[in-house]
Amino acid sequence: MFDFIPLEYYSFYFYQIIFLTCVITYLHTLVLSGYEQKTYNYNRNLSFILLTFILAYMGFRPISGIYFVDMATYARTFEQFKHGMQVSPDGDIAFELFIKGCSNIMTVEMFFLLCAIIYVVPLFLAVKTWFPRYYFFAFLLLVASFSFWAYGTNGIRNGMASSIFILGLSYIKRNNIKMIIILIFSIMFHKSMTLPVIALVTSFFMTDTKKYFMFWGLSIILSLVMGAFWVQLFASLGFGDDRLAGYLTAKADPSQFSSTGFRFDFLIYSGAPLALAYFYVIKKGFNDVIYKHILHTYIISNAFWIMVIRANFSNRFAYLSWFLMALVVGYPLFKKIFWEHQFKKIGLILLIYYSFTYLMFYYYEFR
Repeated sequence: MFDFIPLEYYSFYFYQIIFLTCVITYLHTLVLSGYEQKTYNYNRNLSFILLTFILAYMGFRPISGIYFVDMATYARTFEQFKHGMQVSPDGDIAFELFIKGCSNIMTVEMFFLLCAIIYVVPLFLAVKTWFPRYYFFAFLLLVASFSFWAYGTNGIRNGMASSIFILGLSYIKRNNIKMIIILIFSIMFHKSMTLPVIALVTSFFMTDTKKYFMFWGLSIILSLVMGAFWVQLFASLGFGDDRLAGYLTAKADPSQFSSTGFRFDFLIYSGAPLALAYFYVIKKGFNDVIYKHILHTYIISNAFWIMVIRANFSNRFAYLSWFLMALVVGYPLFKKIFWEHQFKKIGLILLIYYSFTYLMFYYYEFR
């Protein structure tokens, strides 16, 4: 346990270390072309260091319900299972079986370490599969995402489910049976993953990327004109989870992430990766099957969030697309040359991408 680090500074130190890693990586991209042995050595060595650091720092964090809100709830549930509580057939069955099994054979501290492993390692395995020589850069992009730390330390179950989903994506074109099994497992870990799974399935039948961009633009209009209607409609559907309906219909609270009203700032944040995706796919003709599945899944899931953007706790729905954002931004950069001196631009994009995360951390931490 990292008990020697004051809890009030625990997240602060994480963001500083990732910032330093991004800066060092940016400087690395400035002096190399991206094809030298030094780059491949950097990729291999730094990926191991970053993976080890995140697993240790996240997995061995002190248990706190003040600084890692849901962590105390999970610790309480762990103890309840340990003392005989039964698995609920109406809950997230895979997660409940997981936590019950862990409560029988390990301490709660080891349970949270295992949660961190399930959250982080699938991301690492996926990018290592897709980008054998550049997986560190892709992994860092995922770690630099706005929601990465929060869903590893607070929304733990949802975070694990999303990482399992990304692992499933890595089996597209390799082993469809494994992909389907893993995707089902992600839903069994958290039912909210039903939305991105439906979006992914849709992407196999509708392949025209331009129509997806049109749908995303239409979702903004529908939200502005009929926002309350979509909140009530999706709450009634619920995706098989009463919690989702609760998130949508709860009374708006200005202290929450989503604040009140239509969040144009977060709409711009969601749309920025799509501007890059439009450049990759429409302007430059990047025609990678896996990337299109990722992109189309992101667009559908994000459009759903836009239509319910006024709802309190809409951060729960934003995450159902935002966990894919780093892949929407970065995947093509490790597959095709779009610009001269592209390796330098990868470093710059990484720095800009993390800048939003870094600034938002300070905004919410010290407001």
